[in-house]
Amino acid sequence: TWHLKKIPQIVSERTFSLDSPKFEAKTKLELNSVCGIECQRKLPLPSLSDLKDLLSYETVFENGTRTLTEVNVLGLVLDPAGNTTTRRSSRKKRQIYGTDSRFSIYDKRFMTNFPFNTAVKISTGCSGILISPKHVLTAAHCLHNGKDYVKGSKRLRVGLMKTKSRGDGRKRKGAKRSRREVSVAPEDPKVATELRQQSKGGGRKQRRSRRKQGTSDGMPSFQWTRVKSTHIPKGWFKGVSGDIALDYDYAVLELKRPHKRKYMELGISPTIKMMPGSMIHFSGFDNDRAGQLVYRFCSISDESNDLFYQYCDAEPGSTGSGVYLRLKEPNKKKWKRKIIAIYSGHQWVDVNGEQQDYNVAVRITPLKYAQICFWIHGNDENCTRG
Repeated sequence: TWHLKKIPQIVSERTFSLDSPKFEAKTKLELNSVCGIECQRKLPLPSLSDLKDLLSYETVFENGTRTLTEVNVLGLVLDPAGNTTTRRSSRKKRQIYGTDSRFSIYDKRFMTNFPFNTAVKISTGCSGILISPKHVLTAAHCLHNGKDYVKGSKRLRVGLMKTKSRGDGRKRKGAKRSRREVSVAPEDPKVATELRQQSKGGGRKQRRSRRKQGTSDGMPSFQWTRVKSTHIPKGWFKGVSGDIALDYDYAVLELKRPHKRKYMELGISPTIKMMPGSMIHFSGFDNDRAGQLVYRFCSISDESNDLFYQYCDAEPGSTGSGVYLRLKEPNKKKWKRKIIAIYSGHQWVDVNGEQQDYNVAVRITPLKYAQICFWIHGNDENCTRG
């Protein structure tokens, strides 16, 4: 079952205008010089006054204006345990580890239905996930490099999936399915394992064939929607947190018009020991599989108070995807899914004097849940329990 927690309150104290940003930063989907596993162990826990500063946030509006909102944190009990992580041996410097365990979703029955239709494409090259009728959750570094907003964020758009209707939608006679085309419920690990076993060998020719087809049946196209405003926590900005700390690599986009799709609920991320189902899942638009929705699942290996370190296969473009858990509710047959982290991407960090890499996700802690919920609702009445 989900482990509910009492949520602290985040309330706005005052909002004031800032100069319009320059929008001159370059989009960078792979970060360097971030505070990683070893660095996290040495960090002191932030005090209440630190948290009030880190959780204050900037809002950029469609017309280029910008505000800063200072917040207060109420009802917070600080964890005395410290910012711990689990030690683990290093691994090879690759984003795909061993067998590529990702699945491209082609079947329209899955692509256009929950939970896969909650995945969206961000015009700066990232992914995101629908979290309300008007809000999208993504990674902060898709929009801001710590000093300035990226060029593409001035006219930010969000792409919601729609499938192309080519003819009557029937497959051409004799056409082969891609090595990882999923036509059954791919979230079931047993089914996924069977698919992997069936797909060994002979996959490259089919992948090349599909790339040549380009717009074959099942390829999604996007309905692009403008973004009304963007919220980014102050903890992401350099000068507030020193070097870039991934703890605050998240942002919420408010769409100009509401969509009519089912969205994913937020949840508090449990510790690895308390994680229901043990597997995390996320879908995004990896750059090496252009025009495809790519799904993957894996277990989490390490954690700190704010980050999950995991080995899900992923490529740039999937950054900003919503990481979710699923479990069956008591006495019900349906699966329940909740977002418990934001995929921050493939990161390089300095560990004991040498570069190591890992895939990292930003955990939705009670504080972050309270903040994101406040951004969605404008008050804390709907955010008392996670």
